[in-house]
Amino acid sequence: MILNPGWRKSSYSQGENTACVEVAFAWRKSSYSGGENTACVEVAFVSPAVAVRDSKDPGGPTLAVDASAWRGFLTAVTPTG
Repeated sequence: MILNPGWRKSSYSQGENTACVEVAFAWRKSSYSGGENTACVEVAFVSPAVAVRDSKDPGGPTLAVDASAWRGFLTAVTPTG
């Protein structure tokens, strides 16, 4: 599943230039990321999926996975001791 993480106008908005609300994903950078401009991953929780992207290319492709698959991935890669 590929998601477009851009701004989305409320379905209650009427036409151009009228009062409306826009929303976007709240991206979070991995706590394992180094300083600026280093390799890192960002995620956004967009029920029922988790979106993943490369922080160096925020306008690039976005991968979305089911939340349960994301939990399984984190369990598999997290040290246990």
